[in-house]
Amino acid sequence: MTEPEDGYIRVESPAEIEAMLGVLSEPGGASLVVDDSDGKPMPVLVAEQTPGESLLIDISAIREIAGELKRGQAFRLVGQARGKMLRTPTLTMASCSEVDGRLLCRCEYPFTLDVLQRRESYRARLRLGMEVGAILRGGGGREDEPPVQGDLKDLSLEGCQLELPITAASRLASPLPMEVELCFPNGSRFAILANARRHEVDSARQVVSAGFQFSSPSPDQERRLWSFVREIERESARQAGDAEMTLLPSALFQNQPSAAAPVGRRNTRDYATPMARRLARVAGYLDGQLLELKQERPLASVQLSRHADRLLALHEEDREGALFATRCMHGEPRLVRHGLAVAVQLLDLSATGAMPREVRKALVACSMVHDLGKALLPDALVDAKRLDAAQRLELHGHVERLVPRLASCHWLSSNMREALVERINERLDGSGYPHGLGADRLSELTRLAMVVDAVDAMRRDRADRPAWRVEDAYRYLLSHAEQFDQRWVKRYIKHFGLYPVGSLVRFDSGAMGWVQRQDAQCQPLQVQLTETIAPPGASLGEVLKGDRLARLGKIVAELPVST
Repeated sequence: MTEPEDGYIRVESPAEIEAMLGVLSEPGGASLVVDDSDGKPMPVLVAEQTPGESLLIDISAIREIAGELKRGQAFRLVGQARGKMLRTPTLTMASCSEVDGRLLCRCEYPFTLDVLQRRESYRARLRLGMEVGAILRGGGGREDEPPVQGDLKDLSLEGCQLELPITAASRLASPLPMEVELCFPNGSRFAILANARRHEVDSARQVVSAGFQFSSPSPDQERRLWSFVREIERESARQAGDAEMTLLPSALFQNQPSAAAPVGRRNTRDYATPMARRLARVAGYLDGQLLELKQERPLASVQLSRHADRLLALHEEDREGALFATRCMHGEPRLVRHGLAVAVQLLDLSATGAMPREVRKALVACSMVHDLGKALLPDALVDAKRLDAAQRLELHGHVERLVPRLASCHWLSSNMREALVERINERLDGSGYPHGLGADRLSELTRLAMVVDAVDAMRRDRADRPAWRVEDAYRYLLSHAEQFDQRWVKRYIKHFGLYPVGSLVRFDSGAMGWVQRQDAQCQPLQVQLTETIAPPGASLGEVLKGDRLARLGKIVAELPVST
């Protein structure tokens, strides 16, 4: 045996090669993979082997590629033998002929085989940014139960782990097999029966993580599963930078223009605006990052960079649309909603100056993740209605827990991380955390970020209090000049107004609507009607502006909404 090659070990023993090829001669034992294809295995039969001379292969089931093979198209044989996956070197057909209705081709004999120990329990984990949708059918006790869309998290020959909406939890108690269909970005699909074995509800993220065991997969299904496992492992290594630069992207993860609409948990949700649906992709990254942090992994530097660019582009395209979209993310975890809102508001305030784009990108990235360290704390602590001194000190530790996870993000300057992650919770009088720094240690960017962070936090419900009205948040900051820089408090108020984009207001006519756009004086210019005091969703009413908006009358109140 020679040294491993991409995980395989080369076998050169003639006796062992003959024995393994003998196993491939059994029905369903072998598949053919065309060398320049996407690696899809096609069923063939090793009809006969003449050791040291040739193989006779029955390709009757794949006659459509017979012409290519006759013209010298290179291929490999792959299959399973003795609990191992094996593949031949690149081969070509020497001759083909029709015998009793069977298409038989002869090729050279392989003098080596590459084998890989089959690891049923090995699970190939999808890294952040590797999106594979999943459709779960069945369960719930009713034949007409609608399918549930989710996301694949890991895959093995024995089973898989899916992340599903929390509403799917009731189905997972079913003892009957359910169909799991995996939907890859390039359009490839794979369906298999599986039994739910365990599940864990994450109420903060509104998801259920479910483990499934495949039910008696066929040999062809096992071959395809192993191919998927290897491709996921390969793509994961490529994205992590563990593989050589010559490793090409996996075809499975290349989006194809002809592929159907992507499948995934977020694609089943209704959003108030197209911009909100696009922002949901950034929210999905942050949600996945929460899970990565909980599993003791660092922040994904490349993915953070990409999604910061995405958020910058959305804001540049439509600043008010992006501001409103941050109020539409009610299906996302609280930490995600807050991080997105702070990022967009801080970007909106800073966009009025001459800040370079790369600096604004770093500002957005740090703002998005500044509070994610709370995911590393016990849920009971984060959700507590009352905290004693020791618990408060532990809660404040979320900053120092997050900072080391940013170490891989070399493109973020230390000054930006310090200003927006390490010091955003400090106060001018030294009453903040984690270090109790005073005004002389806090930069202008930190002073601005403190205001943005505090206003957004007050406008969202918390375990110990409901959401505040905008007016009350402004009044609090103005009355605490010892903690908040009043220059930035006043600039914030002047920039966003008493009824910021994303505010729910009531008119003296009794109508309610969401402020979507403002005029130069920060007065509502466009409002979308609603009948409920609830976060904006797809069921919003008519969009009004101009004379039709004026007919609603004067605004009599801004209504706080639990978002």
